[in-house]
Amino acid sequence: MPIKPTTRSPENPFTKRREPLQFMLWLGIGGSVLIFTTLLAIYIIRKVGPDWQQVTLPGVFWISTFAILLSSVTMHEAHRAFQREKFPIYRTCLGATLTLGVAFVFMQVWGWFQMIGQGIGLQESVSGSFVYLLSGLHILHIVGGLAFLGITFWDSLKNMTYIDAFVYSVNPPNRLKMKLLTTYWHFIDVLWIYLFLFLLFHHSA
Repeated sequence: MPIKPTTRSPENPFTKRREPLQFMLWLGIGGSVLIFTTLLAIYIIRKVGPDWQQVTLPGVFWISTFAILLSSVTMHEAHRAFQREKFPIYRTCLGATLTLGVAFVFMQVWGWFQMIGQGIGLQESVSGSFVYLLSGLHILHIVGGLAFLGITFWDSLKNMTYIDAFVYSVNPPNRLKMKLLTTYWHFIDVLWIYLFLFLLFHHSA
């Protein structure tokens, strides 16, 4: 009597096992989105107050936005080169992402000094204080990403030969680390673009 093949029931998406680090990352991203959404809602409510004064965003914010956009491209190329074992391109793009991330932070701080030079401080302007708060909180996200990016770049420099780089790249924890880092970096890129457009629209309205 022939034995019928057993059919496996479809896996429940709510109960299936997930990678814990990836789950923690998405949980953190969700928490960040909730925090910024709350702050933007407070911004909109506070904007109708009688003491609200419109301020012009620093011009250097445009350059920093271009830098963070470009860094997302180089991060994507670094991840793709890592998967395809093109390690020189991987190191170059990873280093470029790190450089652009650091440049973004410096340009944001430079923008703060420009605002202070125009007399827009935390006490003098409610609108300006929101710019400091939102961009400063985003910078904290960037610095966290730069820390892990710097460690990953240092690891890439320690594995310069093809054999060392290949052994490093096929290690599942290292592949996961690169995937999570890429996801996080794209998130903080999209987050800043949204914040910048929000501030640009509301400060020009």
